[in-house]
Amino acid sequence: MTSAQAFAQIEDGVAFAQAIVDTIREPLLVLDKDLRVVCASRAFYQTFKLRPEDVAGCPLYRVGEGQWNIPELRVLLETILPQHAVMDAYEIDHDFGESGHHTMVLNARTVVNEGKGERLILLAMEDVTVQRAAEAAMRDLLAEKDVLLQEMRHRVGNSLQLIASILLMKARAVSSEETRHHLQDAHQRILSIAAAQQQLQASRHGEAIALAPYLGRLCETLTTTLIGDARPIVVRVAADGSAPSNEAASLGLIVTELVINALKHAFLADATTGEILVAYESAAAGGAWRLSVSDNGVGTPTEGAAKVAPGLGTSIIQALGHQLDARIEIVGGPRGTRVSLTHGVFAPPPVAAS
Repeated sequence: MTSAQAFAQIEDGVAFAQAIVDTIREPLLVLDKDLRVVCASRAFYQTFKLRPEDVAGCPLYRVGEGQWNIPELRVLLETILPQHAVMDAYEIDHDFGESGHHTMVLNARTVVNEGKGERLILLAMEDVTVQRAAEAAMRDLLAEKDVLLQEMRHRVGNSLQLIASILLMKARAVSSEETRHHLQDAHQRILSIAAAQQQLQASRHGEAIALAPYLGRLCETLTTTLIGDARPIVVRVAADGSAPSNEAASLGLIVTELVINALKHAFLADATTGEILVAYESAAAGGAWRLSVSDNGVGTPTEGAAKVAPGLGTSIIQALGHQLDARIEIVGGPRGTRVSLTHGVFAPPPVAAS
């Protein structure tokens, strides 16, 4: 026996149908072809504070003194539903008088009684008022958090600039050459952190940052701050891909430290020209990437992999590299030095056919 045959044997079909409607926890209306209310669920009466005697047999648009005369609902029932027979997740936002403001998700379906040729409309409603209010509150909190974060970044940037200025004044005032060197070194590092922070100031945490413009602007700032017109050294950037803002910040700090190191150690005072290349490449799949900073300076006496020389800059690079789960490699020779950080595994280049 099929389910349809089983239902057909129920003598009091009207009572059975009403029992089903009343069991449903969400508001539900059954309408005839003229959009008069045939029956409604208990949840409908409770949600909209209506009485059965004021609803049964009443045209839908007159229910609750016209509370249901809603333009969006008319479009659903009179235009869209006749064309499709089913409508899902149609959201309306409306003031229902005594019951208050509700955001409802409507689902409608046309049911035809084959025997009598009657057409009924089942109009089910999901009250998502509380859910939408919670979502709006969450959006407001996130917007407020972004404003506070931007304000904090702005204050941090100003504080870094102030600290850098104080360090520079102190460096000019001290008589000890060693102390002056340490103060100038600290001044440069504070400026580098400020430059990296400034480039990310407008981004949100975790937001994808295009690395070509980010590293390009960062290196422009370093060139202006640390090189100026006094030294014939050019810093170029070749980068593709993007990275989350927190990862991009670490990459920016690493680039800054490596560029500073190259400016300090790679070029002789009487060098005619110099070039520093900052390169970033990402693999097509797997999330692998490689960051490298190379120069055409004096290099090291022998080629081959070498350990990073101890120092504050080296410690910073090693710590950030560990944070990014990246391997650090230095290759030096008479034609310059190349420092690279690699995350993940890059596939070897294809072998050319012989």
